[in-house]
Amino acid sequence: MNILKIIALILCIIGSVNWGLIGLLNFNLVDTLFGVGSLISIIIYILVGVSGFISILTLIDLIEKK
Repeated sequence: MNILKIIALILCIIGSVNWGLIGLLNFNLVDTLFGVGSLISIIIYILVGVSGFISILTLIDLIEKK
């Protein structure tokens, strides 16, 4: 697994934990740590979204190899 896929997986995990906290406790960890609407929060959300697309491509690649 190359480094880009590993980073994408880590960011997907961070994003899913954050969404789990939002759903269960109405607590947004990213906004709490970096501020609501801050540049860092926006960058994190963008990176998590991009990592989702990378993960989709990784999944498609795995399915095609079977």
